[in-house]
Amino acid sequence: MTKLLDEAVEAVRRLPSADQDDIARAIMQLAGSDLAAPVVLSPDEREAIARSKAAAERGEFATDEQVRAVWAKHGL
Repeated sequence: MTKLLDEAVEAVRRLPSADQDDIARAIMQLAGSDLAAPVVLSPDEREAIARSKAAAERGEFATDEQVRAVWAKHGL
């Protein structure tokens, strides 16, 4: 490892974990890794996920019949 890269890694170690992961992904992509880029969610998508998690915490799940109806609607 070059001295400059070693200094960069040391600087990144002082950052919060999420920032470290972002930098690690960028480095891996630059190095030609097959690591997929993270999907950036829209505010609407984040809200939908939050609503789904809240419903799950309340024990609100679709019935088997409701699931079968959705599958049938989409030809599954």
